[in-house]
Amino acid sequence: MSDKFLVIGEAREGTLRNVTYEAIAAAKKIQPEGEIVGIICGDTDQGSQAEEMIYYGADKVITIKHDNLKAYTSEGYGQAILSVIKEEAPSGIVMGHTSVGKDLTPKLASKLESGLVSDVVDLELDGGTPVFTRPIYSGKAFEKKTVTSGLTFFTIRPNNVPALERDESRKGDVITKDIDVAGIRTVIKDVIRKAAEGVDLSEANVIVAGGRGVKSEEGFKPLYELAEVLGGAVGASRGACDAEYCDYSLQIGQTGKVVTPDLYIAVGISGAIQHLAGMSNSKVIVAINKDPEANIFNVADYGIVGDLFEILPLLIEEIKKMKQ
Repeated sequence: MSDKFLVIGEAREGTLRNVTYEAIAAAKKIQPEGEIVGIICGDTDQGSQAEEMIYYGADKVITIKHDNLKAYTSEGYGQAILSVIKEEAPSGIVMGHTSVGKDLTPKLASKLESGLVSDVVDLELDGGTPVFTRPIYSGKAFEKKTVTSGLTFFTIRPNNVPALERDESRKGDVITKDIDVAGIRTVIKDVIRKAAEGVDLSEANVIVAGGRGVKSEEGFKPLYELAEVLGGAVGASRGACDAEYCDYSLQIGQTGKVVTPDLYIAVGISGAIQHLAGMSNSKVIVAINKDPEANIFNVADYGIVGDLFEILPLLIEEIKKMKQ
């Protein structure tokens, strides 16, 4: 079997997402001596993105440029990437477990008649065999998976596999492939982004999330201020979204985004099981709630019982003093 591992890169507005670099690190962990090959699709020159993948550990990057790859479609990206996979004949493929990854990888696996281990949060080698850990039952338990034969194909959850150190001295080949991407039945006319500007919620190291206890759209303002001071992103429970305090693009939980930041600050969130499914694997959880019996305190590492509208201004002020 080939010792070559493919990493499918994902860019947003011309910039590679951090999970792409984490995917490179995951591939290196499985095949430390193997060749790591990156793939990037788009309708413009991806030379700078290819260089970044090399700086983070890729040995070679294949770029595919075509007008039909301007916006993501599973048909367009699937055609382009499948062509490279068949030509390179790798032993494994990895991609981020993002909205694009969750849509694209099952279709690729089906075409390749391969298995797929999705939403991996940890991986290790057991006698040379990769062992993947992934959450099940909405994060209440974990299972370990191994691939006994065929292609090792998996996706990794953002913020779980640390990226390698960026090294600008690394060199690698950048190859541009001319692949005809045709017969696309899905046409993207326009993309309207509702997500808040700033740090990407799914890749944020710090998240400040609000629930019904925030009481209003106006009540989210101190959360945005705290997130800005900490260099993080703002999220929300479904209750806050249903109450129209914020857009559903911020929703975290079983029917929203699943996040694993280094620090998760839950503000005015009761801790319904549906919400915990989306954030309970955060590395450090801080809960702020006036109800000492709130379920969120059962998963929190640190808890503050009190009025969030009194606590947040004090917290923001103290953090600003520390950063001076």
